[in-house]
Amino acid sequence: MNHSISRDAGTARTPAGDQLPGALPDALRAELGHFRRDLHMHPELGNQEFRTTAALKERLERAGLRPRVLATGTGLICDIGTPDATADGRALAADPARPLLALRADIDALPIPDTKTVDYASTVPGRAHACGHDVHTAVVLGAGLVLAELARTGALPRPVRLIFQPAEEVLPGGAPDAIESGALEGVGRILAVHCDPRVDAGRIGLRVGAITSACDRLEVGLDGPGGHTARPHLTTDLVTAASRVALDVPALLSRRVDARAGLAVTWGRLASGHACNVIPQHAELSGTVRCLDLEAWRLAPDLVHAAIDEIATLHGAKSQITYVRGVPPVVNEPVTVQLLHSAMAARRGEGAIEDTEQSLGGEDFSWYLEHVPGAMARLGVHPPAETTRRDLHRGDFDVDEQAIKVGVELFTACALLDGSLAG
Repeated sequence: MNHSISRDAGTARTPAGDQLPGALPDALRAELGHFRRDLHMHPELGNQEFRTTAALKERLERAGLRPRVLATGTGLICDIGTPDATADGRALAADPARPLLALRADIDALPIPDTKTVDYASTVPGRAHACGHDVHTAVVLGAGLVLAELARTGALPRPVRLIFQPAEEVLPGGAPDAIESGALEGVGRILAVHCDPRVDAGRIGLRVGAITSACDRLEVGLDGPGGHTARPHLTTDLVTAASRVALDVPALLSRRVDARAGLAVTWGRLASGHACNVIPQHAELSGTVRCLDLEAWRLAPDLVHAAIDEIATLHGAKSQITYVRGVPPVVNEPVTVQLLHSAMAARRGEGAIEDTEQSLGGEDFSWYLEHVPGAMARLGVHPPAETTRRDLHRGDFDVDEQAIKVGVELFTACALLDGSLAG
C-alpha cells in the first residue's frame, strides 16, 4: 500500500501563506516560548498536572474564553467560535450547527531525570518533559489564542475545540477519560502533532494510514509440581517450559498472522527458581506485544492467549495470563492528512513537507480516531545546524523552539482551510 502524500490531489485550496490569516504575532510567539519553558521547568506526571492545568486555564480565561477542566481534575477543553465560547456570551461568526475541529495536546511529563544544562531545565527531581508534550501544549494554546482573535472578527469558518489531555504516558492513556468527559461531543475532525527529532525544525512529516503502532503489556505465570533436579521426569520442568514459551510463542505467532501486520511479542523479564538443584514450582515472564496493523491488534489477545496455552500445555504447565490493553495504532485518515498537507503548503510550501515512516511507538491519540476521523503530523524539532539528534524519552531531549511557530500556524491554517471540507 502506498502511504505517500499526493502532491496534486487537493481537498482544500491552498492560498499563498501571505494571503492566509492566522500567522503567529511576534509578541505571542515570545510568550509561547516562555510558557513552554515554564512547563519544562515544572513537569508533572500523568493525572498530576494540576499546575499545568491551572496555567492553561488562567491564560485562556485572560483571552476571554471559557475553558472547562475535565472530570478527572486535570486537563481541560476550550471551545472557540460557539455562542457560549466567550465569557460575555457573545455569539461568534461560526455556525454552531457545524461539527467542531478539535486540536489535541497532551500535557504530562515522564518519570526520568532531566540531564540538560540549560536555564529552563526541570526543577523537579526525576521528572522531565522528554517527549515534547510541553511543545504540543504551547502549540495548541497558541493556535487557540490566534483563532479566538479570528473568531472575534468573523474570520473563523468553523468552530474549534482545544483539548489539553492528561496522562498520555500512562497506559491505556488519558484519552479515554477525556472522551468520557465529553471531549469529542460535537467534534467532526481531530488533529494533533508529535515532536519528531528525526525531522528538522520548520518541516513536518505526514503519512496516510497507521503512523504509530499498538503496544500492550503481557504478564505470564506458569505453575506445576517441582522437585529434585535428579528426578525431572517426576516434575513439570518449569525452567524448560518458561524458556520454550519465551522462544516458541513469538515464532508460533509469526505463522498465524500475516507478516505485514508486524505482530511481535518481545520479552523483557523471565524469572524462575532459587537453587541449582531444585526444579521450581513457579515461573514468570513479562513483555510487550506490539503490532503495526489495527485489525491484527484487535485479534492479538486471543492469538497470544492461545499460543501461550498451547506451549505451556505441551510441557505440562498451567498458565495464568494477564494481557493489559495499551493503545491501538494511530491510523491517519486520508482527507485529514490532505488537510494538513494543504495547510503546511499554504504556510511554508511543498518543500516543508516530507513523508514519514510508521513508528513502533504507541500514542493514545489513537483512541480519538476510534470515534472521529483525524490525523497526527510529525512536527520537526531538530535544529538544522546540529549534527547530533536527541531522541525522545531521553533526559537530554530538547527542541528547536521554531517548531512552536510552525505548529501554531499549521493548526490555524487547518482551521481556516477546513471550512472547505465536507462535514
